[in-house]
Amino acid sequence: MLGIIAIGRNEGDRLRACLAAASARRDATIVYVDSGSTDGSRDLAKSFGAHVVELDLSKPFTAARARNEGFAKLIEISPDIEFVQFMDGDCELQPTWIDRALEEFRGRPQAAVICGRRRERFPDASVYNKLCDIEWNTPLGKALACGGDALMRVKAFQQVKGYNPSVIAGEEPEMCVRLRAAGWEIWRIDAEMTLHDAAMTRFNQWWKRSYRAGHAYAEGNDRHGNPPERFREKEVKSNATWGLLWFIPIAWPLHALLGLKIAKYMKSNCGLSTKDALLYGFSVVLGKLPQMLGQRKYHANKAAGRQEKIIEYKGATT
Repeated sequence: MLGIIAIGRNEGDRLRACLAAASARRDATIVYVDSGSTDGSRDLAKSFGAHVVELDLSKPFTAARARNEGFAKLIEISPDIEFVQFMDGDCELQPTWIDRALEEFRGRPQAAVICGRRRERFPDASVYNKLCDIEWNTPLGKALACGGDALMRVKAFQQVKGYNPSVIAGEEPEMCVRLRAAGWEIWRIDAEMTLHDAAMTRFNQWWKRSYRAGHAYAEGNDRHGNPPERFREKEVKSNATWGLLWFIPIAWPLHALLGLKIAKYMKSNCGLSTKDALLYGFSVVLGKLPQMLGQRKYHANKAAGRQEKIIEYKGATT
């Protein structure tokens, strides 16, 4: 009935925590997809009873491709699986999550995806981890998309042929566009789902992650930006405008005003402290520069007929 698919590379102790929590579900078939780890991840996964898929690294690697290959293995092992929990190898399932999500599915026959609250394991370790924790707290109710951790209905996943393996970032929202177009729903519920370890301690990691987000926005908009969806149109236009304005010093006071506006909204509507609201507001404004650059890179690659390689911001652990 239930499958769990985790993907990773050199996740170290993060993967150990991931697999330990997953293996606590005695009713689940676990598949771990490895993309060239050198830290013993494959043997670790086998020790927890997981089925291991080793990606052929001669082909372009994407997280989307890894998830699809994990799903193919899962269905090969257990063809009657009804629900599958996708997650990253740096995440740990919370004990009550899957039962709570399955309960939600029973009352929502059109739901393809149920997701909950992803939290940072060490939100106070760095401002960048803190920003991730704030970002993960998405609105409750019917949603446009999910993230990398989510419980999905197998029938819906198969109907849209899963993730697009050529998408190097933002593969979950891209698939959710296709799910919604097919009449399915995505729901974010008020339940603890996973602990995530961003392990971001340096500015250049945050910069790369923002750059990757811009690339994802551009590709998503390019694929699904036409009416009625107009997917990521708002984000792409905002990044293009505000990112470019960073090169005009006279416009910097406008960035400050935008940061304060965002901070005020986050404090009033999301319950953030003044300090965290200001941190988030100004990070959003500063992030528009690397996101604009990521967008430009996507379009430059497309014009030249090139495929961007996966953009990673995080190193391995032991």
